[in-house]
Amino acid sequence: MSNNTIEENTLDFASAQAIISTESVPIHTAELHGVLTGLICAGFSFESHDYITMITDLFNNGESLPVKVKSIVKLMFSDIWKNILDDSFSFQLMLPDDDDSITERGHAISVWVQGFNLGFGLHQKDTAIVSEDVKEVLSDFAEIANLSDEMEEDEDNEQAYFEISEYVRISALLCFTELGVPPETKPTQDTLH
Repeated sequence: MSNNTIEENTLDFASAQAIISTESVPIHTAELHGVLTGLICAGFSFESHDYITMITDLFNNGESLPVKVKSIVKLMFSDIWKNILDDSFSFQLMLPDDDDSITERGHAISVWVQGFNLGFGLHQKDTAIVSEDVKEVLSDFAEIANLSDEMEEDEDNEQAYFEISEYVRISALLCFTELGVPPETKPTQDTLH
């Protein structure tokens, strides 16, 4: 594998964040994943490529993203689609590994839900058409975003983190079930650009 390409199966939080940091783009990987997931769950079309422009405007002041970062954004977008459409519910939040500190993981879940609400709001501007369940999810996500970053390394916080991240994952799927627009054909490696 050359350093210029990222194979789909190696797209994880650590490798994505390392490339983004190396390219000096001020994006937290969890927030980027949250924004893209929010867009998709609000009904953003798989066939649309406007998400690159949105990400560029949001995170890079409209300046073109470095090729490697753009590649990560595209891979992440297609990966979210593939996993969110998977009948076995393989969709996962892109967060730091369990080996990372609870503070780091707590911060990541906080910026993930902020990103989700941002992406959701960019696409779904009319909250009157969403159900009470979706409104509650967005409200809960706003509260989760305000959780303290200062968490002690203990079993209670580990359990709370696990429960919150699972709630966030299931809630994102609920939003997609209600508002998401599955593509005409399932995404395959050939249809992903």
